[in-house]
Amino acid sequence: MGVELPQARSVAVDPTQSEMRAWAEEYMPNITVTEFNNINYKAEIKARLGPSTFFVTDTENYKNRISRAEYDQWAAKQDAYISDKDMILIQGFIGPDPGFRTGSRLYMERTQANIPAMQQQLYFEKEDGWTPEFTTIYTPGLMAPGKPNDRQILVDNENYVTRVFGSDYFGESKMGGLRMWNHLVFKRGGLALHSGLKTFPDIRGEEKAALILGLSGTGKTTTTFRQQLGSLPVQDDFVALFPDGKIYASENGCFAKTYGLDAQDEPTVYGGTIGSDAWLENTWVSPEGEVDFFNGSDTLNGRSTFPLANIRHRDPRDLPPVNYILLLNRNETIIPAVVKLKREQAAAYFMLGETRGTSAGGAAEAGKSLRVPGTNPFFFDNDALMGNRFLELLGTMPDVDVYVMNTGRVGGSESDDRSKKVTIPHSSAVVQGIVEDSIEWVEDPDFGYFVAAALEGFDDPDLLSPKSMYQNQGRGDEYARLVANLAADRREYIRTFPGLDKSIIASI
Repeated sequence: MGVELPQARSVAVDPTQSEMRAWAEEYMPNITVTEFNNINYKAEIKARLGPSTFFVTDTENYKNRISRAEYDQWAAKQDAYISDKDMILIQGFIGPDPGFRTGSRLYMERTQANIPAMQQQLYFEKEDGWTPEFTTIYTPGLMAPGKPNDRQILVDNENYVTRVFGSDYFGESKMGGLRMWNHLVFKRGGLALHSGLKTFPDIRGEEKAALILGLSGTGKTTTTFRQQLGSLPVQDDFVALFPDGKIYASENGCFAKTYGLDAQDEPTVYGGTIGSDAWLENTWVSPEGEVDFFNGSDTLNGRSTFPLANIRHRDPRDLPPVNYILLLNRNETIIPAVVKLKREQAAAYFMLGETRGTSAGGAAEAGKSLRVPGTNPFFFDNDALMGNRFLELLGTMPDVDVYVMNTGRVGGSESDDRSKKVTIPHSSAVVQGIVEDSIEWVEDPDFGYFVAAALEGFDDPDLLSPKSMYQNQGRGDEYARLVANLAADRREYIRTFPGLDKSIIASI
């Protein structure tokens, strides 16, 4: 059983979507009804508050920790604050499969009704025998003076409780449960991956599954929902991987970026987002309700939630074992649109976690070169444990192939007219070539992985062979410098994880 909830003036248990919409329109001043008759909320907080997130522990090697004694003080303050508030309680499961699902609940101020409404779309419905294991207690109206941004998120994995102070961003509710789920999956011998999941019908009648790993904003949702070869999306954000490639989904809805959302390039996500029951957050909407998905003047991290039931998708129960793992990397220089990793390289590139930051990670990350091990910013302990577990799991999956896909540019930034963009159709052709096994691979002499010598349906060979592109542009010396600097940086970085398996380090 979960912890006892704080007493409140009143508690609305599992209200309907229409009830929560009515409360949102009644209590929330920054609400706009859009042209699609759904709700957009303009939040003060535009992204997750990483520096304000603390794990409750007295063990010193944890990153961003808070002592148990201080946590208890803050918990008491939050409980006292709730005592005269009207609250909403949302209950459901993270994960649908009876073999691995977790009773979860969100306890939230009624004055911020959009957040429980969005969370309700992501939970799987309760069934007989449901008991709470994870609890998120969320009070946007209670600040945390003295903490970063005067806000805080306290993660108590010992009791599986997350307490959120001061933020009005939905992502803190969503991640409240999934961060604890991350801990539980690891305890049970698996690894929670920040990953989309899609399946493909095989020509021999065998279903195949692909995991698409990447930081928010790297194209994970787009790659997951873009159709190739009759593919169906299963999950757009978090997947549990266990030995022998066994996988479990986590959410019953989609949490998608809305900036740049295009009906032609992303028809599935677009269709879900314009549904009348979708909830929008920080998407640009005029006072008259007109939605402009390409206006980023307020933030590039606009979001929507909608139920998976509203779109074509594969039932998330009884999934086949994974066949392909795609590591997304939004780069700008010498990373090809796709590379196939040698077996011994896979765990190392998983740990390198290379990308450029996006607005989803806040202003401190946007536009900067990042390394986030496992492309998972929510791991709870020494990241070496994540890399070692990934290596162990790969050892139980001899037939799984691992790839790196660049969803950014080749040849330089957008301001450099010599550079080229890896478009959504390019990435879609890559995924199709991987599943069809139709790519002709050659070994790259600089990095030792395989690059595509030929790929049907891919219209720009420069994006497959950055070395040739640089040389053809008279930039061969620049390419050589970039190779040397990247190789040295990778070797230095991979050695920074205490306890990381030596075979992972040696593969770089």
